[in-house]
Amino acid sequence: MNYRMLAAAAAISVCALGSASCSDDDDPGGPSGPPTTFVFTTTLLPGNEVPPIVAPNVDATASGTATVTMTVTRDAGGAITAATTVFVINVTGFPAGTTLTLAHIHNAAAGVNGGVFVNTGLSSTVIPTGATTLNLTAPATTVAQAEAIIASPAGHYVNVHTSVNGPGAIRGQLTLQSSQ
Repeated sequence: MNYRMLAAAAAISVCALGSASCSDDDDPGGPSGPPTTFVFTTTLLPGNEVPPIVAPNVDATASGTATVTMTVTRDAGGAITAATTVFVINVTGFPAGTTLTLAHIHNAAAGVNGGVFVNTGLSSTVIPTGATTLNLTAPATTVAQAEAIIASPAGHYVNVHTSVNGPGAIRGQLTLQSSQ
C-alpha cells in the first residue's frame, strides 16, 4: 500500500469516527444546498445616469437606495426553476410633487445604457414631499433573468424614471449583499 492510499484510508477512518472537521457542512441538521435567496443593494444617484443628470436639472439633487431580494426555486439538481423579485426603493431629494414614472433593472455595466431587464411594475406615482419608499414585486422574473443577475450583479443596474427625466433620473449598479 503506498503513502497516498494510507493517508486516504486514515482520513476515512477518522471521519467515520465522527470528526466534525471532515464535513464540508457546518450545519448539524444536514446540507443546506445552493442558496435560494439573494439580496442585492445599490445607491441610486443622478450622476450615475448616462448621460449624468446635473444642475440645473431639477432631479440633480435626488438620490436613493434600492434593495432587491430575489427568491429562487431549485430542482433536486440545484438548477433554478422559478424566481420572484421584490424591490424596496427609497428615494429622496426630488422636488415636491415629482412624478415617478418607471423603475427597472437594466442589463448593462456602469457607464453604459441597457435595455429593461426586470420591470418593477411601478406606474406613475406622485411623491408630494419629494421622498418616498416603494415596495414593489416584479410582475415576472424568468429563470434566465435570475441566472444572469445572480451570475453578474454589477452587469445590471436599477434606475428610477421621472416625468422630467424619462430615460432615468437616478441609477446604481447592483451589488450582492447576501445569499442563503
